[in-house]
Amino acid sequence: MYKRILVPVDGSEGARRALDEAIKLAQLSGAQLQAVYVLEHPTRVVDVSAGFAEQMPVRDTSSETATSVLGEARERLAALADQGSVRAVDAYGDSLATVLARTIDEFDTDLVVMYSHGRSGIRRLFAGSVAESLLHDTTVPLLLLRNGEQE
Repeated sequence: MYKRILVPVDGSEGARRALDEAIKLAQLSGAQLQAVYVLEHPTRVVDVSAGFAEQMPVRDTSSETATSVLGEARERLAALADQGSVRAVDAYGDSLATVLARTIDEFDTDLVVMYSHGRSGIRRLFAGSVAESLLHDTTVPLLLLRNGEQE
């Protein structure tokens, strides 16, 4: 069965559901589970020749959000005792899918459990799909949960 399960978390209800499902799988299989939050930093507009740099807000809340989201994940992982861990990963300008693919390799992941927004059509074209990108960027199985109401 699975030995190492990775779950991307972002504080959304879909991510909470994915983490809960991953916890159930880890309990059944005895797998290690890692919840991962990807820190993204907004891009800045800089024109070196003109000496212009876009003014950014003084406060960057991405680390505060990561702390909050990973704290909640840590509480949910308490059911696994020493089988669960949390991790924040900095994107350094890479896409979410690229960062997650790298993290999947680093954790030697057997299974990724994540949710999908379920976007389609033009919204998917512009917003992209992290899940779809991961399908192309990794050979690790993905368990995708649909973001929405539980039945």
